[in-house]
Amino acid sequence: MTLDQATLGALEWVAAILGVINIALLIFRSQWNFAFAIASVALYVLIFFENRLYAESGLQVFFILANVWGWALWRRSQEPGQGESRVPVRWLDWRSRLVWLAVTAALSINLGWLMHRYTNAVMPFADSAIAGASVAAQILLGYRRIENWVLWIAVDVAAVTLYIHRGLYPTAGLYAGMLVMSLFGLREWIAAERRQRVAPALAAA
Repeated sequence: MTLDQATLGALEWVAAILGVINIALLIFRSQWNFAFAIASVALYVLIFFENRLYAESGLQVFFILANVWGWALWRRSQEPGQGESRVPVRWLDWRSRLVWLAVTAALSINLGWLMHRYTNAVMPFADSAIAGASVAAQILLGYRRIENWVLWIAVDVAAVTLYIHRGLYPTAGLYAGMLVMSLFGLREWIAAERRQRVAPALAAA
């Protein structure tokens, strides 16, 4: 089934708005970000497929499953006394960072080659680099690691360029807004991690 451009455009705006709400809730570590994320990425499965961004379309299916998984993890990890709105966060160690970087690069390159070799995808390596980094960022988000924001910032910069090139202007605008929100999210999670480290010391004093 092929949708007309007006319908696709309307769906894109709805998906973008849901995505903004998702990121806003994520910044403040609310588990309800996952509900809006699932709704947004479900629409993007269709939007990206219709625009022949197959790696991005397939990535959204992964995101649906990853958000269900992440939601379950966050529910089990919420801080006592904080209701359902807060979960603890922390950094990776340096060895883990290097492993994540190597795996992300390998995934992106191999996916790009597959898209180039077996599909008619446009910009397969750029598309796959965004997809690979997004997979890594989503998993790190589920584990509540601060580095997820660093990856999302890199993804947002690349995605804005790609989506403008493909004429997906609402989505490009969404990712530009997400870039600003990701910078804010990185700052907020760093501050939250510092508060977590200081709190036990103050309690013991």
